[in-house]
Amino acid sequence: MGFFYSQLFKSIPYPTGSYTGKTIIITGGNGGLGREAARHFVRLGASKMILAVRSLTKGHEAKLDIESTTGCGKKVIEVWELDMALYASVQQFADRVVQHLDRVDIFLANAGIAPAQYKTAEDNEASITVNVVSTFLLAALVMPKLKATAANFHTRPTLSITSSAVHEHTTLPQKSCPEGQIFATVNDKVTANKYWADMYAVSKLFEVFGVRALAEKHPAESYPVTINCTNPGLCHSDLGREYNGFGFWLLKLLVARSTEIGGRILVHGGTSGAESHGQYLDDCEVGAPSPWVLSEEGQTTQDRVWKELVTKLESIKPGVTSSF
Repeated sequence: MGFFYSQLFKSIPYPTGSYTGKTIIITGGNGGLGREAARHFVRLGASKMILAVRSLTKGHEAKLDIESTTGCGKKVIEVWELDMALYASVQQFADRVVQHLDRVDIFLANAGIAPAQYKTAEDNEASITVNVVSTFLLAALVMPKLKATAANFHTRPTLSITSSAVHEHTTLPQKSCPEGQIFATVNDKVTANKYWADMYAVSKLFEVFGVRALAEKHPAESYPVTINCTNPGLCHSDLGREYNGFGFWLLKLLVARSTEIGGRILVHGGTSGAESHGQYLDDCEVGAPSPWVLSEEGQTTQDRVWKELVTKLESIKPGVTSSF
């Protein structure tokens, strides 16, 4: 019932304020919630908006759309290529951020996928690569620029990961595997297909774990960057485009939020301060993840997942996690 109340009755504030002088990056910025969040930031005066997209054609379409509806200048929005399914693309994009931007004030790690069937990308099931490994790889790679922004401009940047309430739908049955084998077990095709209904939820659970683990190791009072994750709820977007079932279609028809409202929620996550560090944001408020995440077993599982994720990131680029 909490889900239906949230979707149908919770009021989501319309973004206000000024972002003059701010540089903002949104991954998955060409469509859906990412595009609407970008539109709000540009409407409110953002000086530079980077749309990080897999398809440059779609990215430039989004740029023209936002320019036409906000009346911003032609130089405000830039379209940069980023394919989260490829670690090399993630590293190239991050290098460009570090080398060519003076500052990064808000980073919305919004790109994500929800495949309808098993497929791989790099060394994992695709949603684990895109939603988890590449997301935290990118976060680690751009963190030096966020920290430099904090120091040079006396501000507190925010890195916000778009997560989901569906993380509540799993208690990760794969956790019964031997120590150090959670990712391997989750990625195994036979096991993945056995628990396929929970695969997207697992990827979102890992995001929540990662944000919480980072904040535990780097508390807000001693860290210059806010890291949080936000739940936009069920919204009209392209995320579930591979799911054609009548039930999902009907659910979206009846209760899904508009794409624009979803964009408002992303803006809130990206503009939240130190009080949101390590937190799960729900309906534009500091909320709580699932009771299982907060349980003793959940904490133990979080520690295991984080340890394995760090090992994965270090295997991709040695030393990268020291940036956190």
